[in-house]
Amino acid sequence: MELIKLWLVDDHALLTEALTTRLAAFSDLWVAGRSASDDPRLPTKLAQERPTIITVEPEAIRVPQAELFATLRAAAPEARLVALTGSKDPARALAAARAGADAWISKASGMAHLVEVLRGVARGDAWFPPRLLGVVLRGLRDDLLRGADGPLDALSGREREVLECMVDGMRGPQIAAELGLSTNTVRTHTHSVYAKLGVHSRLQAVSAARAAGLLPRAKDPVQTS
Repeated sequence: MELIKLWLVDDHALLTEALTTRLAAFSDLWVAGRSASDDPRLPTKLAQERPTIITVEPEAIRVPQAELFATLRAAAPEARLVALTGSKDPARALAAARAGADAWISKASGMAHLVEVLRGVARGDAWFPPRLLGVVLRGLRDDLLRGADGPLDALSGREREVLECMVDGMRGPQIAAELGLSTNTVRTHTHSVYAKLGVHSRLQAVSAARAAGLLPRAKDPVQTS
């Protein structure tokens, strides 16, 4: 049986250590290494080791998901990307698929199921839970119909306006005043932006927006007499 080389990316070291121990029971699976998402040497390590599969926990990373997945793809272009996560959020599953995930596996899955999916992914299969598959397929289909070519295309018009204000350095109350919305509505749009971009904070959202080409808007010039 062909050896499947794994690399685990998760900012919770105890979890990756425990998973490494469990996977050691399977002769065709070998954990070649473990890294935190913000490890500056991660691209170099992946380029050297050339893993078959890279697992990532999107809920436990300190960099934007799309940015991390792009880094992983560039460092190990032949590797398959698997989101191994505790999240059940369809929006986050879709964001992972858009970022390039080949599979989405719940951490609540049994070891037998995890191993089965990993082996399938190594053969070239893709896997998302049936409960989430409809949302993922519809989202990817809509992207094709729109001709989407970047992560920001998933945002609604209002969500993009909120994100633009965030990139400009505005906070919730300022965004509400700028767009004529309530602070609760701004908060709802902000959380939706986070989910669609696969991020967890304002800083990560702004970083993802800048990486996608959304820069701060020029301030109006001061009028002088």
